[in-house]
Amino acid sequence: MKKDRIIALLAGAALCLSLAACDRGTASADDDWKYIQDKGEMVIGYTVYEPMNYTDDTGAFVGFETEFAQAVCGKLGVEAKFQEINWDNKVTDLESKSIDAVWNGMTITDTLKESIAVSDPYIRNMQVVVIRAADADKYTDTASLIGKTVEAEAGSAGADAVAADPDLSQATLVTAPKQTDTLLEVKGMAADAAVLDYVLANATIGEGTDFADLMMIPGVELSVEEYGVGFRKGSTAAAKVNEAIQA
Repeated sequence: MKKDRIIALLAGAALCLSLAACDRGTASADDDWKYIQDKGEMVIGYTVYEPMNYTDDTGAFVGFETEFAQAVCGKLGVEAKFQEINWDNKVTDLESKSIDAVWNGMTITDTLKESIAVSDPYIRNMQVVVIRAADADKYTDTASLIGKTVEAEAGSAGADAVAADPDLSQATLVTAPKQTDTLLEVKGMAADAAVLDYVLANATIGEGTDFADLMMIPGVELSVEEYGVGFRKGSTAAAKVNEAIQA
């Protein structure tokens, strides 16, 4: 009888611990903002993406997204802490809590929204095709790149745009860890063209830049898109950031 009571008590204790663990897991998932608030910092995943997040000539970490995130976090009473990531692993990094947000010119897509929570959009953008200026007469549209080598950042809207375009999908797609790496490949003649964000291309190629010999193919605009901030699926932090952005 005593042995039976002990077994029953142990079983009951195990059930209570199991329920408590479930409660803790639910609370953690349901109140991601409290998790960030308790830490006092929002760890923001980024890639080097001028003019969004980059280090200037003085060694200061700056850019539109950098300063935007700092301003929003300031309103929310937490510190913005930046951590460079591999763009292709952004969802995994969020889920593992190695970062709390992706704030780096992230294109909002239906597929992405199935995996993570996304803030309201705040920028409209598009994908463009960058070539060497010396090839301006050779590559005049996407059809002229059929069978050529086209570079895009892995897991990016640029890579999606290549796959979706009837002409570019017939090119050889090579992916790189960063959008700026795609420009280096075109400049070094390892690729014929790169597909990347307009805001980045506009800031980093042409006269007065390190990529003065590169240009966008005029009139080619692929997949017009909107930017948002990414958070863990179901995160309450998304709503908090939306409120701060509106304020």
